[in-house]
Amino acid sequence: MLKIGYIGNGKSTNRYHLPFVLQRDHLQVKTIYRRNPSHDVWQKPEHIHYTTDLEELLNDTEIELVVITTMQDSHYDYAKLALDHGKHVLVEKPFMLTTEQAEEIFSYAKQKGLIVQCYQNRRFDSDFLTVQKVIESGKLGDLLEIEMHYDYFRPEVPENTQHFDPYASFLYGHGCHTLDQVISYFGKPDSVHYEVRQLLGTGRLNDYFDLDLFYDRLKVSVNSSYYRIKPRPSFVVYGKKGMFVKETKDRQEEHLKLFYLPEGHPDFGIDLPEHYGTLTYLDENGHYHEEKVISEKGDYGRIYDGLYETIRHGAKKIVRDEETLLQMQMLETGIKECH
Repeated sequence: MLKIGYIGNGKSTNRYHLPFVLQRDHLQVKTIYRRNPSHDVWQKPEHIHYTTDLEELLNDTEIELVVITTMQDSHYDYAKLALDHGKHVLVEKPFMLTTEQAEEIFSYAKQKGLIVQCYQNRRFDSDFLTVQKVIESGKLGDLLEIEMHYDYFRPEVPENTQHFDPYASFLYGHGCHTLDQVISYFGKPDSVHYEVRQLLGTGRLNDYFDLDLFYDRLKVSVNSSYYRIKPRPSFVVYGKKGMFVKETKDRQEEHLKLFYLPEGHPDFGIDLPEHYGTLTYLDENGHYHEEKVISEKGDYGRIYDGLYETIRHGAKKIVRDEETLLQMQMLETGIKECH
């Protein structure tokens, strides 16, 4: 049993972590620290101890893993503090504010003989896993182009923001999901083209980005906007022999927002037939095919399974340090291009 403490008791902890951890027998949440009990709005599981005393959590010898789910401007300080107390650390994304901070934390963890990892749960989105299955089927032939979109229609967000904060940008807040997906599957690109914009003008929120990552002949485009009244497809994949279109995104977040949780719901996050992607291709005989592809099952909790194996059995990290550092470098470079 791996016992866990959380620093932070907001949406991240309660929506994207606890529902998956609480259904795993090899994990136990012991303590959650939060600074402001008056801000508690989430239902509290009876077996979890809640505290406003951070030292109580950090000095508990039973707690081996500390998960940091606060705003990113406190990630560095809390991670270092947890390492000082001999704890392994899992940090929400974006991992740190800068590459320099990330390098320092990874180096410090190695000195302490401890594990630090970024919580890249979107590696286990259903749509992303399904795209991998289609690519690996070989039916598309050599890959030429991939379009990834993460769109909203939330004009009130940029319109109500009157200043520019690189660390509260759309790129930092959402590029950390999709960039990691690309890096995790394709590795380090040969080159990157950045288009990061403030559609309402300078001094306002970064509300749009379009990043092109080049791998030899393959181009992977990572695109997001706050002004898409109808979102673009989640994924479009082109190969020499065909294409695959996945219109809708993973449904885990949709269900979590409705408090339809994985515990007791075997259909949690599962695509219905109307959500399946369409694969169109020519086979080796030149015959045309168009077929639906049953979606893979997503599960954010697989990050915890991997971390458990790393801590308990020395398995390689699911999210490698160099992948996190590469993403931090790309976020830093991209936001400097913002205009």
